[in-house]
Amino acid sequence: MRAVEFQEYGAPEVLKVVEAETPEPGPGQVTIDAVYAGVNFADLKARAEGYRVESLPYRPGLEVSGRVRAVGDGVEGLRPGQEVAALVGGGAYAEVVVADAVTVFPLPEGLDLRTSATLPTVVPTAHALLHEVGRLRAGETVLVHGAAGGIGTVAGQLARAAGASAVYGVVSSAAKAEHALKHGYDEVFTTDTFADDVRRVTGGRGVDLVLDPVGGDTLQRGLDTLAVFGRLVSFGNASGSEPWHVGQPELYARGRSVGGFSVLSLAQSAPEALRALAERAFRTVADGTVNLPVTAEFALSEAAEAHRLMGGRTSTGKLLLRISG
Repeated sequence: MRAVEFQEYGAPEVLKVVEAETPEPGPGQVTIDAVYAGVNFADLKARAEGYRVESLPYRPGLEVSGRVRAVGDGVEGLRPGQEVAALVGGGAYAEVVVADAVTVFPLPEGLDLRTSATLPTVVPTAHALLHEVGRLRAGETVLVHGAAGGIGTVAGQLARAAGASAVYGVVSSAAKAEHALKHGYDEVFTTDTFADDVRRVTGGRGVDLVLDPVGGDTLQRGLDTLAVFGRLVSFGNASGSEPWHVGQPELYARGRSVGGFSVLSLAQSAPEALRALAERAFRTVADGTVNLPVTAEFALSEAAEAHRLMGGRTSTGKLLLRISG
């Protein structure tokens, strides 16, 4: 089978198509004949700096859609030929992908394989950020960093559906604002001015919930935009900054709180909780509450081009690799 791997860290050019042995499922696993794989920022960090990479060569890819090829011992509820989407720890850039059965999801009614490839990382993450961790209530205000990306596109729509009184987005450039404004956002700010913009539009009150995948200075400034009893949820460190530890002085005076979320960590520590979360989240796509547009699609052999586009910080929505017909 064909797969995409890298044998050294570096620019997108280190991604190479290789011929690999077709894997077989172990106990509690299935193999999937992949049709689409999602492209995520975590894939770029793995390639560039070894994020979550235990050894080389490494095959990136965290989400896949396709048809079950074979099931391992002890697997129930899945059968060969069944259309599924799956969250995996890596390896989705391949024609055949191994996945733990607990993170393999039969497609909801009415969803095709292309749409379903966008779901496993993005939609459960956005749902958890707003609801399970962020505890959003109707009438509250929300600020979402990365508003034009995959998670941001979904979060804006989910916040609007949950009854948020105002949904504000932050993007890295003005060119991305138009995309965000079509997906649930009332106003969109740029990274360099968002803190002042929030104070302006809220009359100095601040927002009730901030979702931050950037970290570093952006997280610190986001904390300062919180209203009394506001919450900030961190779900990444795209800035590459050293971790910043929030202490008592930043939280006590205004009753603010900080939470965190990683869908990959939840898959490892509490897979059944992830499964329940994913089922809730996927329903929002099936019922039309959420629409996550695929804005670019590449052949498996063009994985480097997909990384180049995402790494240029000009992409919006979701990027996919098309692996088979």
